[in-house]
Amino acid sequence: MVVAKTNDFKLIEAKPFAPNLGAEVYGVDLSKPVPDDQFEEINQAFLKYQVLFFKDQSEIPPEQHVAFGKRFGPLHAHPAAPTMKGHPEIFEIHATKNSKVANGEFWHSDVSCDETPPLGTMLQIHIAPPCGGDTMFSDMYAAYEDLSDPIKNMLGGLSALHSSEHIYKGRYSDRGKSDAEIDCPEAIHPIVRTHPGTGRKSLFVNRTFTTKVIGLSDHESDAILNMLFEHAEHINYQIRFRWTLNDMAFWDNRCCMHRAIWDYWPEERKGRRVTIKGDKPV
Repeated sequence: MVVAKTNDFKLIEAKPFAPNLGAEVYGVDLSKPVPDDQFEEINQAFLKYQVLFFKDQSEIPPEQHVAFGKRFGPLHAHPAAPTMKGHPEIFEIHATKNSKVANGEFWHSDVSCDETPPLGTMLQIHIAPPCGGDTMFSDMYAAYEDLSDPIKNMLGGLSALHSSEHIYKGRYSDRGKSDAEIDCPEAIHPIVRTHPGTGRKSLFVNRTFTTKVIGLSDHESDAILNMLFEHAEHINYQIRFRWTLNDMAFWDNRCCMHRAIWDYWPEERKGRRVTIKGDKPV
């Protein structure tokens, strides 16, 4: 495990959240356009820490949220979720006492079922419950690096199917999205992927979307995937972030998983999410 150093930046403060994952970022006002030199430091911190928690924020106007996301690349459109009225790039996260489900209740990497899964996701919370509603993140670099060499060698030649129909069908019916209006993509990705920005290898499987190891029997596939799910979800790789109002988290879907905890029912939780397109995993 690599212990994070103290702040290495001049125009932002990036305070390590845990030794191997995450940083709290101060000195940035995301409600306004971010200067180029400060943006470059944010990008460096993102690659270094995998997930950034921007603190001391005011509510980011939707237009600025979209503009900041586009600084990292073209935006990703969710295949099933409803979008914000007037802002089709924004996915509104909203859970109330009447919700059937809350988004992200199980470990996952966002929309890993797409042919080109998202690079990263930016979520700002505008309505928070009095307590609860934390989000957990797991370091998939460290999960891969801790595997034995024989397992690494085996996984290096394997790919897995990522499916979504079992997740998306009926999921957003209470928010006005019928099954006829959604897509349910599926794609095959390598189990071990190389990050295009860092060159590091990480596991790329998750309990929500990954359903089958290609070329193996169901019994063999289930055994390998269940082992990898349990390994990647081990507490040693996790952090747990407690939100305060207007915090914004920006996580790298290529090298970490996350899970939102729905422990606050019947309280309300609401936020806005922008997601950036990624590359096909290799």
